Amino acid sequence: MTEFEFTGRQMRGKRVAVIGAGIGGLTAALAFARAGAVVEVFEQAAEIKEVGAGIQISPNGARTLIALGCGPAMEAASLKAAHVMPVDALTGRKVTLFNLQDQMPPYRFFHRASLIGLLARAAQDAGAKIYLGVRAVSFGPDGGASTSEGPIKADLIVGADGIHSISRVLTNGAAEPTFTGQVAWRAVVPLRKPMVGAQVWMAPRRHVVMYPLMEGLLNIVAVQERKTWAAEGWHHADDPAHLQAAFADCASGLQDVLSKVEAPLIWGLFRHPVADVWHTKSVAILGDAAHPTLPFLAQGANLAIEDAFVMARCCDVSTDVQAGLARYEALRKPRVTRAIAAANANARNYHLSGIQRRVAHLGLKTLGAVAPQAFLNRLDWLYGYDVTQNDAV
Repeated sequence: MTEFEFTGRQMRGKRVAVIGAGIGGLTAALAFARAGAVVEVFEQAAEIKEVGAGIQISPNGARTLIALGCGPAMEAASLKAAHVMPVDALTGRKVTLFNLQDQMPPYRFFHRASLIGLLARAAQDAGAKIYLGVRAVSFGPDGGASTSEGPIKADLIVGADGIHSISRVLTNGAAEPTFTGQVAWRAVVPLRKPMVGAQVWMAPRRHVVMYPLMEGLLNIVAVQERKTWAAEGWHHADDPAHLQAAFADCASGLQDVLSKVEAPLIWGLFRHPVADVWHTKSVAILGDAAHPTLPFLAQGANLAIEDAFVMARCCDVSTDVQAGLARYEALRKPRVTRAIAAANANARNYHLSGIQRRVAHLGLKTLGAVAPQAFLNRLDWLYGYDVTQNDAV
């Protein structure tokens, strides 16, 4: 794949303010800077960092980052995923194995901090400026915004401020999310033996996903159905005994891994609708601000990366920013809606019990033995997507 060349026709010299220096915000900063805009990023945290955890960048996300010139940096900062292996968490037996090695570009495992770091460097190298410790307070209808450091003016403000987005409130009003009846833990432990793929340990009403990171760590995300809920967000500490108790009846191999967890973080999973309105005259939202995504298809970051590229490209070639934003919303809504529906379906499939569980596991085993590519072929609409081609404007 080659790097994508923006025209610079419409965005050259225009001022773009990005609210939030997460994966979506930094990708937007990089894309708009490469399109010739004068880009400033405002991040409320005092430093750009991520609590230690992993993230999966599937081929659709990787393809977008390669188009933005991040290919070599990605190769240096991540591991290629060889396969995904569903496991019966109660018995510890492998259900099947789906080979990922033919995926192009490769499916990759990153430490979040490494991905954030390479995006920040790429955005700055392209000319974007990043301001830390600056919090967005409010937005005005004329394109201005008020921050903790004073007002800012821009031709376009990109709201990449996550699930608690104030830019989403501006464009859509306040709305209460719905608790899904699930909580999730995430943690990392030292990787004790070589591992080249992801494992999905499936049990009734819960599951665990684990995969290796380049830093010699094993990333763990565990989900449990329950009536009581935990606050939304990644940064709530929990007692590791709670995580271990949730899987106490599972196979010894899984229990052994979870016994090494010392400082898990827990959060409640809430369902937010896809935003009805993605832009006003001069404010546009992307990623979790526009379409929070449950973590059952590993697409939250990938969709945000796609959003950022498409927004910048649409603004780059449209007659004006407003027309570009309208085109961006029209292109992205159907795709993210489909991806979110697929993620919701995965949540159900991982947690089956009784006869449904046995039938599903048999089906996966048969599929893996008879037509191993059929599983991935069903996801070609997701992984095979190329924003530089599919979202031509």
